[in-house]
Parts: sequence; C-alpha cells; structure tokens
Amino acid sequence: MPNLYEYVRHPRAEELRARGPIKTKDLRRTDSPNVFVRLNARFGLRITLVVGTMWCAYLFSVIALFALPSAIKQGTYFIVVWMSSSFLQLVLLPIIIVGQNIQAASADKRSEDTYKDAEAVLKEAEEIQNHLLAQDKAISDILDRIDKMVDKAEQKGS
Repeated sequence: MPNLYEYVRHPRAEELRARGPIKTKDLRRTDSPNVFVRLNARFGLRITLVVGTMWCAYLFSVIALFALPSAIKQGTYFIVVWMSSSFLQLVLLPIIIVGQNIQAASADKRSEDTYKDAEAVLKEAEEIQNHLLAQDKAISDILDRIDKMVDKAEQKGS
C-alpha cells in the first residue's frame, strides 16, 4: 500500500532556521554601497549611544541650571521659557532615548522568544508528521496482513 500522506516541509521553516530572529541591531544601514549612508548611520548611532545615557541627562541638567539665575532675574515669563526650552528639552532628550533603548531591548527579547516559540511549534509539527508516517506504515502493514489472510481464506474456501 502506498503512503497515505507525503510530508512537504514549508519553505518558511527552513528560512526561519537559517536566518534566526531579527534584532534591532540587524536593521542598521551598514551594507549600503553609499559611503555617506554608512557614515551617517555610524555617526547617528554613536551620537545616540552617547546622548542616550542618564549621565548625559545629568550633564544637561547641570548645563541648564547655569541659565536658571538669569531667568529668575528676568521674571516669571522667562522662568517658563527657561523651563520649557532649556531644561525640559535638554534633560528629556537623553531620558527619552534611554527609554527607547530599553523598549528596543524588550522588543528584541520578545522577538527572540516568539522566534523560539515558532521554532518549537515547527519542531513539534515535524515530530507529529513523523509519528503519522510511522502510523501509516503500521496501518499499511496491518492491512497487508489482513489482505494476505483474506487471500488464504478465499483459497481454502475455493
């Protein structure tokens, strides 16, 4: 008896196995033939890594505080201007970048976990296919034996 089912592995499964999970660092533009694109990517990343630290936020806070006495002397309006333009913008920029870096790391971790889950599901599905093929073979063997028994019984009866 021929196989009841022929398993064909989905091409996406091999693609996942070969590639692995995509991470944020994989999306950097380092493969461009344009030297300026690569330079800008490297420079932008370097600046982001430096500015996106809490130490930079502390430094920007100190720098912004140097302008506070001048704003206080000029009145309430200038205190509000100092607060919104100098202090908040200078200090919140690195803090936001730190938060985005943490979010990117979390997204990378979730992506990797999802990839591992998908890989496990694919492996389990492959094992199920192997199990079903083994059952198909066993059923075929049983049917072959039954056919032989029926043939013998028919030969005896004739």
